[in-house]
Amino acid sequence: IVYLLAVFSDWLQGPYVYALYDAYGYSQHDIAVLFVAGFGSSMVFGTFMGGLADSCGRKRFTMFFAVVYALSCITKHFKDFGILMLGRLLGGIATSLLFSVFDSWLIRSHNEVGVSSMLSKSFATAQYGNSIIAILAGLTANKAASLSELKAWNGNSEFFFQGGYLYPFDLALVSLVLCGIVAFFLWEENYGEDKSQDEEDDEKRKRWYDSFVNAYFTTINSKEILYTGLIGSLFEGSMYIFVFMWTPAMKDKTTGDIPFGLIFATFMVCCMAGSSIFSVVIGTMKNEKIGVYTLAVATGTFLLMALAPNDTLAMIAFLMFETVVGCYFPMMGTMKSVIVPESKRAAIYNLYRIPLNFIVLFSLLTDLTPKQSFFLCTGMLAVATFLQTKLVQHQKTFYSTVNNNDDLEFGVGSPKTDDSSHRSSQDNSDAEKSPLVAADVDGKAD
Repeated sequence: IVYLLAVFSDWLQGPYVYALYDAYGYSQHDIAVLFVAGFGSSMVFGTFMGGLADSCGRKRFTMFFAVVYALSCITKHFKDFGILMLGRLLGGIATSLLFSVFDSWLIRSHNEVGVSSMLSKSFATAQYGNSIIAILAGLTANKAASLSELKAWNGNSEFFFQGGYLYPFDLALVSLVLCGIVAFFLWEENYGEDKSQDEEDDEKRKRWYDSFVNAYFTTINSKEILYTGLIGSLFEGSMYIFVFMWTPAMKDKTTGDIPFGLIFATFMVCCMAGSSIFSVVIGTMKNEKIGVYTLAVATGTFLLMALAPNDTLAMIAFLMFETVVGCYFPMMGTMKSVIVPESKRAAIYNLYRIPLNFIVLFSLLTDLTPKQSFFLCTGMLAVATFLQTKLVQHQKTFYSTVNNNDDLEFGVGSPKTDDSSHRSSQDNSDAEKSPLVAADVDGKAD
């Protein structure tokens, strides 16, 4: 419920950010500056926000997310460029928390109650629900924005506005308040480490950036963690470029009116189908192998987008990619839950977003055509597919080295090494040394 309220607020705002800035009379350059500031904020502040969440509490930072994002919604009522810039900076901080703290809390909670084998299903359900929420948010925001015109508060002032495009942000504000309240009453607090261990290590964490530094060295010293981050950045960077470019791509290939609302709803249905496919396949195939096929299909869809001679083939490619997106997120969530050490989970998740934000900023600051952008995404996803293949090969090498009796196909170790109690209390050094041991100890269903 908490997660769905959070993404509901995010989906409500998405379609109207650019439209609101444009209605305020800002130039395309000014709007681009605001968007760049948002992604830059996510990249900069996200480097240490995740580490603070790991040490100070993920429930606490979920409520902090709700407050920060709510303040960002309030700033939208002001036409002043400086206040709008502040809103974008706050929005960037909230985005970095949205894509790290919620997953981190979910994974730790599953481990604490001994149902970590259900994580794949939980991620698939979350993605399915996210798609439904996106459709509802789009319909709700469209209805709300059409209730009245955007106008100044007292009719004369050009500083504070209400109505029109601001109504979706007001609804998002309500959703965020509910998100924070529900998290406060329903969630239990959890941390990157056991609280007792966290208190023992207080002396080692006097500097605010220690969590980021530790997460950085953990990442670069582990192929599994590094590859996972690069794969995620390449795929999600391609996804953001797709979001920016599918509309102009369709306009280039058709002369009639484009039913954007219907197309968006169809995209979300495809995402739901993708998450359902993942739920079925995860019972018969190793998660990392699903990742190889997912990324390979994504590469093909972008190649088809770049070469499509008409709007029909382009739309087929779009729908195929959205289906892949629905499969990708539960696959990646499951993979990160095994590979990333619990003590630095939120910090590393935010570290992963640094190259992602570089990709997004590059796409915003260059004048690539849709075709050029799709070819770029094809190359990035081909690299991601290669890295995913190397990750699977590395797993097989690791298991054959550690235990010749291991089932290399499904990553399940011999029964005598299974110890769920050890899994829940496994210290951070073990996780960093060999994150994939978690798959062996946990007895993953996939």
